[in-house]
Amino acid sequence: MKVSALSFQELGIRLKKGGIFLRTGSFVTHLQTSISSVADGIGLLYADYPLVEHAGFADFHVSLASPRTLRRWFKPQVLFLFDGKPAFKPLPLDQAFPTFEWGLNWCVSSHANRYLIIHAAVVERGGYAAILPAPPGSGKSTLCAALVCRGWRLLSDELALVRVSDGKIIPLPRPVSLKNESIDIIQRYEPDAVFSRKVSDTMKGTVAHMKAPSDSIAYATEPARAAWVIFPKYQAGAATRLEALPQSRAFMRVADNAFNYSLLGVRGFETMAGLIDASLCYDFSYSVLDEAIETFAALKPPVP
Repeated sequence: MKVSALSFQELGIRLKKGGIFLRTGSFVTHLQTSISSVADGIGLLYADYPLVEHAGFADFHVSLASPRTLRRWFKPQVLFLFDGKPAFKPLPLDQAFPTFEWGLNWCVSSHANRYLIIHAAVVERGGYAAILPAPPGSGKSTLCAALVCRGWRLLSDELALVRVSDGKIIPLPRPVSLKNESIDIIQRYEPDAVFSRKVSDTMKGTVAHMKAPSDSIAYATEPARAAWVIFPKYQAGAATRLEALPQSRAFMRVADNAFNYSLLGVRGFETMAGLIDASLCYDFSYSVLDEAIETFAALKPPVP
């Protein structure tokens, strides 16, 4: 059963009482909350995701709740709880749904060490994955959102999961996080895209999340082969430019963006080396999304 099978009222009741077991890619999350804005976000952006009935098991047990302090009467807040314990300092209640998204990213990046985890967007076409590692503010999510609105499959907006056993890229399609001007840019670029409401004054500025394409969710169990590692950089007025990057430099830059490279030790090195060996590596600068889409459409997979 999908989340969309529940009315908003039924979803709210389930979240408040026993919680729901929500499958996102390889993970099952047990989520419990009585905060209405979180229920609204789940109902809107996770409508196409399967619910696991009578699971009894979840990779992550999380809840979002308001701290029961005097502060709740004049500046209400939200806490993200993992296994019943706060994972972060409380944030303003208005940021409850973004807090759920950030918290779920933290759950995966902190605990899923059967994968080499890279801070990167990942999109797929024809079975080949393009990995886009980049720090915040580089235009990574904007480019990722535009690509999936033009037919690329979303594997992840934030976390590239490289399976240590065989180097395959494991999908984790969840809502795309956009910030500040990027929100309006993508809303103009794809007027039919579904967005959560904007939340302002967060630690990342104004944020909103774009619903993942239904096809990406439907194929969330199909891994992809790494083919390209592309470091995107948005620069206002910049010409569209794709420049080949030596694999040795790409290796070090991807390692800088990996969460658990050192923790995995030899397996981390071997997995990273395999990823880079299998990929063509580039720097990519852009300012016009249509030109960026054309450039990606012209990419050829590596010759085996």
